[in-house]
Amino acid sequence: MFDLPTIWAGVICFALLAYVVLDGFDLGIGILFPLGKSKEERDRMMNTVAPVWDGNETWLVMGGGGLFAAFPVAYSVLLTAFYAPLILMLLALVLRGVAFEFRFRAERSRPLWDAAFIGGSTLAAFCQGIMIGAFVQGVAVEGRAYAGGWFDWLSPFTILCGFALVAGYALLGACWLVIKTDGALQARMRVLQLPLGALAMLAVAAVSGGTLLQHDLIYDRWFASPETRWIWIIPVVSALFSAWFVVSVRRKREVVPFLVALGLFVVSFAGLAASLYPYMIPPEVTFRDAANADGSLAFMLAGAIFLLPVILGYTGYNYWIFRGKVREGDAYH
Repeated sequence: MFDLPTIWAGVICFALLAYVVLDGFDLGIGILFPLGKSKEERDRMMNTVAPVWDGNETWLVMGGGGLFAAFPVAYSVLLTAFYAPLILMLLALVLRGVAFEFRFRAERSRPLWDAAFIGGSTLAAFCQGIMIGAFVQGVAVEGRAYAGGWFDWLSPFTILCGFALVAGYALLGACWLVIKTDGALQARMRVLQLPLGALAMLAVAAVSGGTLLQHDLIYDRWFASPETRWIWIIPVVSALFSAWFVVSVRRKREVVPFLVALGLFVVSFAGLAASLYPYMIPPEVTFRDAANADGSLAFMLAGAIFLLPVILGYTGYNYWIFRGKVREGDAYH
């Protein structure tokens, strides 16, 4: 059956996942930025993502724009519910983007822009984690409008999710720097891979346990429904990826730990989707209830079919052009 709401839900999930795995490692660079021991090392850290960071954020625009056009009810409710952390995240991303440009040209004020890059990256990651946690714990809806309070998004569970995403992004950043750098900086990031990996995995386990306590729907899907026993393949795959990560780091591989860490993010995203399907505003509104009219969805899908390959193409080309190590003296212009 040609189900337009399902197709558009898949497009938006893909865009958001692409944003998390691509922008995640360059936010991770900002989180790890204080570990650069000199101006030259910090320059190299920033130059590993300078050609690609703004392109990575294309997926955030596509996910938000697609949500607005395809699921206007979800857009209005979720953005109202998450207004405070969303605005903080956007301001942090703006601050971080300005720091990218200014710190290379500044002299006396460079420490200020270094701090802006660190703070903007960390705050953006933390706010994203908070919004994920707030989405999982549920949003009060009444008459297709948000019926909760200003601080309903704030809870111990959402704060835990914020710290978990910061840890995960830091792991991606360390793995990326192992690929893109050499010498003392690479050695220091290689040492960090296992501790950050352990921290991220423990955080994911804690968030997974907390997720089961948010709604009876989620708990029943994992433990009480014979029809969804297949869902247990997700933690099994996650455990296998974790073991693979440890082995690849101990063998001093460069690319494999990064790819496996990305795989852990994909598996975690799959676990979240499997836990909440088909709800777009848990625990009440499904993605079909929130969808726009079929005519509008079909019209927009024609544009998306053209746009998605273009974005994928120029993203892949960008990464290919700027492949290889970033060495001392390589400049960002």
